[in-house]
Amino acid sequence: MVFDFNVRKAAQVVSYLANKNSNSRINILKVIKLVYLADRESILQTGFPIIDDDRVSMPHGPVNSMTLRFVKGELEDGSWSALIKRYGRYEILANTSESTVDCDELSESEIGCLDKVWETFGHMDRYALRDWTHDPRNVPEWTNPNGSSLPIPLRSIFEHLNCENADIQSQLVDDYRQINRLLANL
Repeated sequence: MVFDFNVRKAAQVVSYLANKNSNSRINILKVIKLVYLADRESILQTGFPIIDDDRVSMPHGPVNSMTLRFVKGELEDGSWSALIKRYGRYEILANTSESTVDCDELSESEIGCLDKVWETFGHMDRYALRDWTHDPRNVPEWTNPNGSSLPIPLRSIFEHLNCENADIQSQLVDDYRQINRLLANL
């Protein structure tokens, strides 16, 4: 369950990745895979995902659920539309260039994870990236949902990344979410 989805932060992540292309456009399937992989990389490096989002297995692979809904235009928010707009049926466009996008929600570590994921996977097209995330040697927490969707527990990601104390670490992330939610309501 997502406690406090930060739309602005998710938009900054997607905008940052879109701006890695010279035309600031990126395919929806590709960017949503990159977002998921960046969260995985951040979990591996810091113990925390970049985006506080529910993750699910879908027919085209693992995705961040709320982020996907914004990317697809199912949800709207001023923070999102200030940075991202649809470009045709299958792409999004960053409204600002990489040099002008405000990444105040992202830490240096998170930007480092985004850069690493781009360096590793940015050259792949959407289908190659989808196929890569379907391979259990690469993303073993993804399970074929047979046309539906299945939750990917954070604990499962920790386990498959061979993080020590996966149960404790996933509980720590949940506790951190709850504390942030409480502090936001003060």
